[in-house]
Amino acid sequence: MADIFDVIADGTRRDILRLLLERSAGSAAGTSVSQIVAELGVSQPTVSKHLKVLREAELVAVREEGQHRFYRLLPQPLDAVDDWIVPFLSAPEPMPAATLSEPAAHAAEAVGRAAASAKHALGSALKKFPGR
Repeated sequence: MADIFDVIADGTRRDILRLLLERSAGSAAGTSVSQIVAELGVSQPTVSKHLKVLREAELVAVREEGQHRFYRLLPQPLDAVDDWIVPFLSAPEPMPAATLSEPAAHAAEAVGRAAASAKHALGSALKKFPGR
């Protein structure tokens, strides 16, 4: 199986996952390949290639109905990404600002804001997954 980080590194695959996540709330039936093609504006062979990678990584499940394929998101493999990134979000105790030079204190403040923003974005994203 491909490394999960390699799988989600591709922008088109992330777009497909995002689309399936958005559509999962509205329908348990899944999203057809033609709907994905229309929504993303990417060719059908390209979408099929990326769906194959996502299937092999067990990030999507497919349901066949005649000649149509309907896909739905399986978020469980993304737990590995979550497990890897969470330690980076819990920052150690900050040094007192008085011990930092003024440029260092400004830099630390900027890093702190960026970390807080990333933590908020991740928390918001995780709330979208059912059962989390």
